[in-house]
Amino acid sequence: MKRKIGTRIEIEDPSSNIAISVKNLKKSFKLPTEKSFGLKQAIFNRLRGVKGYKEHKVLKGLTFDIEKGEFIGIVGRNGSGKSTLLKILAGIYYPEAGEVMINGSLVPFIELGVGFNPELTGRENVYMNGALLGFSNAEMDKMYDDIWKFAELEEFQDQKLKNYSSGMQVRLAFSIAIRAKGDILLLDEVLAVGDAAFQQKCNDFFASLHGKQTVILVTHSMENVRKFCDRCILINNGKIEDEGDPEKIADEYLSLFKK
Repeated sequence: MKRKIGTRIEIEDPSSNIAISVKNLKKSFKLPTEKSFGLKQAIFNRLRGVKGYKEHKVLKGLTFDIEKGEFIGIVGRNGSGKSTLLKILAGIYYPEAGEVMINGSLVPFIELGVGFNPELTGRENVYMNGALLGFSNAEMDKMYDDIWKFAELEEFQDQKLKNYSSGMQVRLAFSIAIRAKGDILLLDEVLAVGDAAFQQKCNDFFASLHGKQTVILVTHSMENVRKFCDRCILINNGKIEDEGDPEKIADEYLSLFKK
């Protein structure tokens, strides 16, 4: 019997006020429990009924909607399922069960270095990143100057990326993500980027997004939750424990560490 899997669909429906809809979302991973030591041992294990792995359930039936223009925080302890959820929303992982609906273009900023080639110049990496995000060269032409201006790295455009410091790479990747003009922006722990002046620029940018762009922020910073979020979702052990007012959810999150 074939195992049923979940669905992830992308649509463009301007008439709907929902940007993301998640219904009964589930995801698990197989963790090896013993080594097979080759094909012979793997066959022997199978004949004995030994699976050689255990199933780790990460997401256990999440259901929520995010409206267009909302700035949503997703918080929880390490291992609660936050990053797995973000990767499913971004299309990196596929849901095991349930449904994810994405209404509009989505730009993820999840892991530094994804889509970057150290042997290419900064200029070439900007266009390559744009292509990975689904933008044409003509669309990237319009964003190009703003990307470099925001990153404050104009003089390094034609230097190979391997000559950039890690901080410079973060700033460039971050600038691409926020200037790519997507309808939905996914962020995973990226607000502490660069020096104090650049962080303030990022803070000002996020403050300007309210009501204009849908933002989903996965973070451990309750300061950022209180400062930026309209609503917050607390995930614990793969389930939604609570959602609502950022102040209330921030307090609940902090209380998890006192148990």
